[in-house]
Order: sequence, then structure tokens, then C-alpha cells
Amino acid sequence: MKETALQFDHEFDYVIVGTGSAGCVLANRLSENEQNHVLVLEAGRRDDTWKIHMPAALMFNLMDDKYNWYYHTEPQEHMNNRKLYWPRGKVWGGGSTLNAMVYIRGHAYDYDRWHDEGAVGWRYQDVLPYFRKAESREKGADDYRGGDGPLNVHTGDEPNPLFGAFLEASQQAGYPYTKDMNGYQQEGVGEMDMTIRKGKRWSAAQAYLRPVLKRPNLTTETGAMTTRVLFDGTKAVGVEYVQKGKTIRVAARKEVIVSGGAINSPQLLMLSGIGAAAELEEHNIPVVADRPGVGKNLQDHLEIYVQHKSTQPVTLYKYTTQPGKTLAGMKWFLNNDWGACRTAHLEAGGFIRSKAGVQHPDIQFHFLPSQVIDHGRKDAECHGYQVHVGPMRPTSRGYLKLKSAKPGDHPIIQPNLLSTEQDRWEMRESIKLTREIFAQSAFDPFRGEELRPGTNATTDEDIDAFVRNYADSAYHPSCTCKMGAADDPMAVVDEQARVYGVQNLRVVDASIMPSMVSGNLNAPTIMLAEKCADHIRGLEPLPPSSAPVWEHPDWKNAQR
Repeated sequence: MKETALQFDHEFDYVIVGTGSAGCVLANRLSENEQNHVLVLEAGRRDDTWKIHMPAALMFNLMDDKYNWYYHTEPQEHMNNRKLYWPRGKVWGGGSTLNAMVYIRGHAYDYDRWHDEGAVGWRYQDVLPYFRKAESREKGADDYRGGDGPLNVHTGDEPNPLFGAFLEASQQAGYPYTKDMNGYQQEGVGEMDMTIRKGKRWSAAQAYLRPVLKRPNLTTETGAMTTRVLFDGTKAVGVEYVQKGKTIRVAARKEVIVSGGAINSPQLLMLSGIGAAAELEEHNIPVVADRPGVGKNLQDHLEIYVQHKSTQPVTLYKYTTQPGKTLAGMKWFLNNDWGACRTAHLEAGGFIRSKAGVQHPDIQFHFLPSQVIDHGRKDAECHGYQVHVGPMRPTSRGYLKLKSAKPGDHPIIQPNLLSTEQDRWEMRESIKLTREIFAQSAFDPFRGEELRPGTNATTDEDIDAFVRNYADSAYHPSCTCKMGAADDPMAVVDEQARVYGVQNLRVVDASIMPSMVSGNLNAPTIMLAEKCADHIRGLEPLPPSSAPVWEHPDWKNAQR
């Protein structure tokens, strides 16, 4: 598509589409050089509500389409044809502004696998220096953890006795305690790390974007819905966006960088003529590059809640009713780092292996001293506690397609969840292993009746039915513009995030992951953007790390 006749309203060196976790990092790093003029576009709004900054208020934003794209999947055949709710950030900070603030990097072997899958130069030894560069860990730096990066990481320190009960019960069941699941040893249970600073959510916008807003070479626009990337032949030369009803075209002298996330980025590529040619032609979109992998390889983590009634009133239930709710809020407004609102309360968790022969953990726990019902859209019913549990490396693969050529139409999202027997077995096993932990004596002082799945769910068939009814997204869609080798027809970007088949266009966000990491996606996405920022600037990568990684000495024969 020849776009040279276009008149541009403005010119920049770099145009970044999206202020999610990756876009905020890039806006910061690319504008460090005052010679680079950087524009970052956000379809949503600024993160200027207390509901975002109060950690305990996270459910408000998950229910509010003001800050949220409010996506839904197609009916899921293996989940009773339910349409799953997929919230995604439409706000400065993107997902890091809506999420539960859990800071988990995944396992070292995930990145070694990326390298083997064609993402050359993305081994654990290559990415660990970028995790360290991004991070400022309150407990201090070491060979694994950073001490002076923009992203503040706070380790769980809430005194609720239920956290101690979970950690003790897990050890009674035979799992190790790990003092740092983001360090030498992921496997085991321990206190969770969170992107919180002095009792406030420390999103990518807080860490990377807000501190540099006064740079004269950085321009930010909100309410700016990017509708397509503009090309001169196969060279990206700018973008078109709509703001307050007006269409604006901006030129990119150096590069366009798409950082819209695992749903918006492939959608924008397809709207711009990059995707499977036959699918684009269905919508009369001229083909710039025939890349059949765009929108394919869609992956997500599923999780399920195993819930118990608590016999002691030590849960968060007291904060869901008055006067507890108001008193807790007042404490936070007086001092952000005081009281129950300073945390999302996912302060304990862990990683285990589902069976012998699994080399590194494939099941994750988040423990919560409360009950969550329907994404928090319904209040807790009673004093209770739960584990969010789910498999980390699902084998189901889905896709995303355009519904129409209209940028405002949500795409068709078909993740094909639980479509493999392996995934169904892992979900079933996740529940069985959680029940075993909850049965340990450490929970004796607190354990009431099992609320979900419930004592009547005893057979595999019962558990599978519970999973079909209640399993839900952990909000980790990814891998839809995967990074891979040049001879992989399904790869969308190369190892430096450059889109195959065109020039001056990159994608930098969770969509370029070749496969899912074993954990939450926010920390890996920030790392990925830090590393890509060096690629974009033509800098030498940081020297690789030689830090060792723990592996269960008898993983071939023992499950724990």
C-alpha cells in the first residue's frame, strides 16, 4: 500500500501505540536520549482515580469499562459453552493498572525454552539482567534481584494468621519453603512479591511513564484510538488515530512500535494489512504482508478457586460490610501504607509440580484470606479463604480474528480452553493437590466446610463438572504475535521484535512471547520491553548472568 501521498499532522522519531506495561517502559527508555522525539498513544485515559492506586480496590476497575476493554471470548466448548470475561487495561499502565499486582517472573527454564522455540538470545541468562534492571526490591538486591530499577517490588508482610497456616500446611504436605520464588528456587511456597510502593499500586505508568512526563521530547495522548499503521510499500511510516472524532495522522521517522497487548496488537496488525492474506481479503483489507501467525497461538492461564468457610473471623469479610469497609478506606486515605487497603491480600502462594517427571513447577497457587465470586462482581458470602490454583503451561491453543474491518469492533476471541486431555487432567489434579494441603493440621483452627467444589464433589467426573462450570481466566492472554525464527511461517516477529515482511515496525508486549511462562505475565512483559528498548536503540545487550537455578534433585521420580 502506497501511503506517500498522505499528509501528516505531526512527525516524531518513534510512535508507540499503547501505554500498557510494555509501552510505558518504551516511552521512558526511548525518550532518555533527548534527540529522540517520542509519541505514545493511549486509547483509554489517565490513571487518575484513587480506585486504581488503592491496592485493595482492584475489583472496582475489573468491573468498570471506563478503564477496561471488557472483552469476552467465544463460547468455550469444554467449559459448558460459557463466554469468559477477559478484562484488559484501557488506561495508562494497561494491565498493570488493573491486575492483582503479583510480581512473578516465571521459571528460568521457560526462557531457555523460548530460545529453543526460535527466540534466539532470550535464554534465562540473557533475560535475568533485564529483570534486575527493571526492579527495585525493597528487601534488597542480589544476583537475581534488582535494587535500583523503576519498578518497586514489595514482599508480602501482612500478619493475617491464615497466610501462615497456608505456608505451614503446604510444608506439612511435603512441599519446600522458598524464601524467594523469583530467585534461585521457584519451586515451593512462600511470601509473594507485589508491585506496590508505600501502600499504593506501583504500575508501569507509576514506575516508568509518570516520572518522565516533563521531558520535552515525550508527547502523550489519551483518548487516541489507533486505527491503522500507515505504510509506504512495506515500510511503516506512521499511524492513523481518532481522537475526539477527528482523524489524525502522525509520521514515524524511525519506527512504529505496537504495544497494544495480546488482543489489540494482532488486531491492529490485521487492520493494517499484516496477517493471513485470505482472512484479510474477507474484510477487503489490502495485504501488506501475508503473515498467517498473526492472531494465532493464543494462550491463557486458567484458574479455579477452592474455597473453605473460616471458623474464625480473621478474613477480609469484615471489610465487605459496614462499618469495616469505610474504616479501612479512611485509614488508607489518611496514610496509604496503613491498614487493610495497602495490599491486594494475595500475600502467600507457591509453585509445585503436578507429578513425577515434570522438570519444573507447572501448578501455581495464590492464597487469599477471603472469598472471590464472579471476578469480585459479587460480594463474599461469609468468612472464608481460598486458593486460586491452575496449570502454568497449558497445551490448548486458540486464535483471534477480526470481526470486521472496523477498529472499534472487538475481535473474535477463541482460546479453545481445556481442549486437550492434558489440560483437563492438570486442572483436576490442581484441585486434588489443593484439597490435600487444606486437609493438613495447620488449618485445623480455621477450617470450616468446603464451599467450592463442595464435599459432594468426590469423583473425577464431579471435579471435571466443577471445572467446566467455574474455571476462569487468570487474565494472561499472550503469544498472538509470537517471536520466532525466520523460517517459521507462524512467527510474526524476529528475536528483536521486528515484524517479518515489513520494515520499521515492531511489536513489543506479551503477544510476542513464543509460549507462556510459568507464572503471572506482568513482570516478564516489563522485562521484555526493557530488553527490546536496547534492541531498538541499537545497544549491546546487557552481559549474560551466570546465576544458578535450583532443580528438584529427584524430579524424574518424585512429585515433591
